[in-house]
Amino acid sequence: MKTPFLITFLLFLNLSCSQSKTIDITEFSQKDTKNALLVDVRTPGEYNNGHIENAININWFDDNFAEQFNNINKEKTIYLYCKVGGRSAKAQAKLSSLGYTNVINLDGGYDAYSK
Repeated sequence: MKTPFLITFLLFLNLSCSQSKTIDITEFSQKDTKNALLVDVRTPGEYNNGHIENAININWFDDNFAEQFNNINKEKTIYLYCKVGGRSAKAQAKLSSLGYTNVINLDGGYDAYSK
């Protein structure tokens, strides 16, 4: 009786974890944006002080953060980054909960990228 429950739980855990994609920002390159969207989730001030080429700025702290993605295909690859990785991880979880299927957090953030 415990075995089917355990198998079901492990399957669910595996599926939920497989949707969370993270790569180190130092492994990212501009060729990755050819058919993808690169989003800087930092504040406009942070963005204006320096950002990755071809990145658009959608501030995590905006009240309408999620709505700003309404016109983006939910199957499009979206790369997210922030200063070090915390906000982009939260943004990734939010977008995944809204049905976006290929959201990748660039761990380490702009600080690691600019070094």
